[in-house]
Amino acid sequence: MSDTSAAMTGAEALVSTLADHGVTACFANPGTSEMHLVTALDREPRIRSVLCLFEGVATGAADGYARVTGRPAMTLLHLGAGFLNGGANIHNAKRAWTPMINVIGDHAVPHLRYDAPLTSNIMGLAGPNSVWIKSADSVAATGELAAEAWAASFGPVPGPVSLILPADSAWNEGGKPGKTRAQPFLRAPDAARVEAAAKAVKAAKRPMILISGSALTGPGLGHAARLKAAGIRVLTDTFFPRQVRGAGIFAPERMQYFAEGAMADLDGTDLMLVAGTQVPVAFFAYPGKPSLLVPEGCTPLVIGGPESDSAAILEALADTLGATEAAPAPTLEIPDAPTGALNAATVGASIARHMPEGTFVSDDGVSNGLPSFLMTGRARPHDWMMLTGGAIGQGMPLALGAAVGAKGRKVLCLTGDGAGMYTNQALWSMAREGVDVVNVVFVNNSYRILNIELARTGAGNPGRVAADLLGLGRPEIDWVKLSEAQGVPAVNATTAEEFDAALQRAFSEPGPHLIAAHVPAR
Repeated sequence: MSDTSAAMTGAEALVSTLADHGVTACFANPGTSEMHLVTALDREPRIRSVLCLFEGVATGAADGYARVTGRPAMTLLHLGAGFLNGGANIHNAKRAWTPMINVIGDHAVPHLRYDAPLTSNIMGLAGPNSVWIKSADSVAATGELAAEAWAASFGPVPGPVSLILPADSAWNEGGKPGKTRAQPFLRAPDAARVEAAAKAVKAAKRPMILISGSALTGPGLGHAARLKAAGIRVLTDTFFPRQVRGAGIFAPERMQYFAEGAMADLDGTDLMLVAGTQVPVAFFAYPGKPSLLVPEGCTPLVIGGPESDSAAILEALADTLGATEAAPAPTLEIPDAPTGALNAATVGASIARHMPEGTFVSDDGVSNGLPSFLMTGRARPHDWMMLTGGAIGQGMPLALGAAVGAKGRKVLCLTGDGAGMYTNQALWSMAREGVDVVNVVFVNNSYRILNIELARTGAGNPGRVAADLLGLGRPEIDWVKLSEAQGVPAVNATTAEEFDAALQRAFSEPGPHLIAAHVPAR
């Protein structure tokens, strides 16, 4: 516990309370309003503070840290503008049900009435992407609200919380540590729902279950294998927060991304159970295509949403069904060294060859990420983390935070060149912190996924303006120079042989690396 014998500022009360609750990392981009928080962090050895050059890096890193540790990190953001800069990756974190404590500095309470240039309605800006939000408008409230924010980040539905700290509440003395809270846990299975699901399974001809959350841990997938052996098709969301996978681990199928593909794949399914997530919907609306991804004649049945312990739900359902056998898991299969042209498939083959056991993968590879996912299904056991909210620019920040939290384990970041440019400042923080991240940038000088979507939405053939809005080739981005300028050693790879050698070398050396994988746009 913190020492409360001396007078504490509000900033000190907030920081020490979070440290008392087990918060050990802060990803920060502070401004003038947060100077007392900066000095409070200087006096708190239990929290590792990491400077991020852009708020979107800080919030994405906090997401990655929590995904690998199960504990929230703190971010330090400057006023409403700072929150907005970090907003896209807070959105992704909310869609991943990631606990995160965003501490947002604000003007001193008496100063707000003067409408200074950086004044904004932080409550209005941050509220929609926060599962909890409050402002510590007096120094006496700072410690207690910090404890409340920590607990709220775990639920009832886990997610980002926002604690606004006015500058005078930070600098004034009179702060006290908040009362220690017990950690809320995911909701236990509802016996009545499990019984209803088992009854529905017995009456169905082609049942399936869609899973996420704790169901994608090792124990959860072990129970999923029992359901598969009992005749229930097992699928994950298209994009999930984290899944353990590889040799020796049951591999569920994955919901297809495009609506028409998903509906064709699910055709004939007459029961859709849901555990740890929600009934699936298409990412976007398309002319003449469905929004809800439930085929005609299929009954959806939610056994438990993201607030629930989905691994325990699967165990209870398998027990109720009397499912004792388990479907087989994939065996280890290491591909031969790829040769010839460099493309998404040969990149995936090299990853399957060289990725160490226990690697965390941050996948923001957009159109080129899928082959790597498919080709690593029989690789050494690892954890795969995905872009849950669809806002690209998550890959490098998520990898940074994961590496800070994943002591002794390598991190692999897969990102597109367009996605990487949103938050490439993460490279600077990787270099400064010396973290073990191997960054693979798929360089095709194009927002390739948008070119695909242009055709799918029926918007017409692209002319010069449309082509320019979806292309990155004028001028081409030099990723090696960009990476080296921020302190991360980098190489270009234009053939399968070059990439394979570069990846082997990067995984064998400490610290961050970047490989610019030049793959064709089509």
